[in-house]
Amino acid sequence: MTQSQFKGKIAVVTGAASGLGLAIAARLAADGAKVVVSDINASAGKEVAARLGGTFVHADMGRRADCRALIDQALAAYGTVHILVNNAGFQHVETIEAFPEDQWDKMQAVMLTAPFLLTKYAWPAMKAQRWGRIVNIGSIHGLTANAICPAYVRTPLVDKQIADQARTRGIPPEEVIEKIMLEPAAIKRLIEPAEVADFAAYLCGESAGVITGAALTMDLGWTAR
Repeated sequence: MTQSQFKGKIAVVTGAASGLGLAIAARLAADGAKVVVSDINASAGKEVAARLGGTFVHADMGRRADCRALIDQALAAYGTVHILVNNAGFQHVETIEAFPEDQWDKMQAVMLTAPFLLTKYAWPAMKAQRWGRIVNIGSIHGLTANAICPAYVRTPLVDKQIADQARTRGIPPEEVIEKIMLEPAAIKRLIEPAEVADFAAYLCGESAGVITGAALTMDLGWTAR
């Protein structure tokens, strides 16, 4: 790594007034990036931005309007966004039963909705310049249950997607499957629902008792490209 590897790059870092966000923002700035520091702590955020030679945007990631405003202000200040680090977090609770139910919607807004919206708003600039990096910061506490991550499965939902794509693109459904859905896959076929069901049944059984907090892909070789 060099002090100029991100020269000319614009980075937006949420939750950057302290902790991990501050460390990431400082590192990107040290490597040459102009950093847009975002946080709900205005006084600390302004100090960090001034110290790093960047810009501060006061934003609450639990508010959709603030997500929009953050990217809009970054674009207004610098013209584009190259790097987005979704780091803003939520107060940790040790166990699920201890988590206050009335805080669930707020947590979802900060941890799930905000990264989606910020990515959506920053994406056009990244696409136009054909360069972009998006990093989502999670935690080990997000790995509390197994998740099956399949590629396209032959379901009514996917059938509808195929029909919609065929109509929109003016191509036969078979071509949608072959040239769009299966293009990234090494194994050129859709996954059958029974295959996912078999895997789910295995994970529910005694033999899988040692498998915890794993994201398990059924990707037809998609990630092996």
